[in-house]
Amino acid sequence: MADTQDMTSRDLAIVNARLIDSATGREGTGSVLIRNGAIASVEWQGVPATGEGVRRIDAKGQVLTPGLVDLRAFLGEPGAEFRETLGTGSQAAAAGGVTTVVCRPDTNPVIDDPAIIDFVKRRARDKAVVNVLSCAALTKGLEGKEITEFGLLLEAGAVSFCDGAKGLRNPQVMRRAMIYARNFDALIMNHVEDPDLRGSGVMNDGEFASRKGLPGIPIEAETVMLERDIRLARATGARYHAAMISCAESVEIVRRAKQDGVRVTCGVSINNLTLNENDVGEYRTFCKVTPPLRHEDDRLAMVAALAEGVIDVVVSDHDPQDVETKRQPFSECADGALGIETMLSAAQRMVQAGQIDLPRLLAALSARPAALIGLSAGRLAVGAPADLVLFDPEAPFVVDKRKLKSRAKNSPFDEARLEGIVATTFVGGRVVYEAEPG
Repeated sequence: MADTQDMTSRDLAIVNARLIDSATGREGTGSVLIRNGAIASVEWQGVPATGEGVRRIDAKGQVLTPGLVDLRAFLGEPGAEFRETLGTGSQAAAAGGVTTVVCRPDTNPVIDDPAIIDFVKRRARDKAVVNVLSCAALTKGLEGKEITEFGLLLEAGAVSFCDGAKGLRNPQVMRRAMIYARNFDALIMNHVEDPDLRGSGVMNDGEFASRKGLPGIPIEAETVMLERDIRLARATGARYHAAMISCAESVEIVRRAKQDGVRVTCGVSINNLTLNENDVGEYRTFCKVTPPLRHEDDRLAMVAALAEGVIDVVVSDHDPQDVETKRQPFSECADGALGIETMLSAAQRMVQAGQIDLPRLLAALSARPAALIGLSAGRLAVGAPADLVLFDPEAPFVVDKRKLKSRAKNSPFDEARLEGIVATTFVGGRVVYEAEPG
């Protein structure tokens, strides 16, 4: 690891880099000067003018871009430290080039009170190596009955509102939440899965599930709630974000809503972009996630919608699980998988396949999520935070779950061959991760 104290006390010039600004899509060879935790200059040609005592890093042609902003990750604290901690989760984020993480509210106790947000903020300050922000609960106790105090939670630092892995079932409560949120211009990020329509389903409904003898989750569990939420967003004028969509029909619903001027955005999990139901294989529990891995046609629809811009952001849906909750029959094990450390490299599969170009992908991983929650990050611009990632998009490696930084090891990409190795991650101009030589 580099001398982080030296990094923060001296100017730092990263030279000979392939710069990609995820906010504008601009790309070219150049250099960046970091001073006092912020970007002091961006030179798209040549080396920035520097004085004596400036430390230099030769990027050797690797990509330098704003750090990733992950809008959906479970970080364990408070109450589930056996699955993940702010320390281990942030180290995994840094190793994956993620510089800002928005943590889910379904902890114990639930993040539905300003005091809990303050606790997370203080713990993150002491233990985390990346920026950690809170998504507050949409309803008290995640019970879906009474909405939380949006104003107080926003003042405490909440950047959005959701009920974690639960979709808000009651339409009247959702309508009230949207009306209330509109007064603060707050962002509601619902998990679009109707629990009644999901029923006892454990994977995508279809021929593959039937052959495996497993109950399926129909796409209607997603589309019915999504359609309902968008109609309510249209009626109330609230800002609405579908946390993760997973099927072609959902893409069409979101596309129509955007064309109609509804204030709607949506995200997609890296799992649904790069894996399909066949990856479940012989009941691989690491591939049991929510929303479930869908048919290959749906996965391709997700990729196309991302390239088109209908899908706004990509999230890791990082959801570490204890060994005992995964070491069970597929139908009984917990939903969830690691994602934050492999998100960037897994996404490179789409770039290598020619399905999306790298600047457009990075926009969905950095600039757009930053803009959604009002951050000044996600830009290669003077004055922007020096939250950056330096990576080689073509460097191959094999995922070894034993080497992952996360406390849990349930990665659906274990033993997968990926491309895109993160060399260095900077937060506020400080090196928080540096790949081991070789």
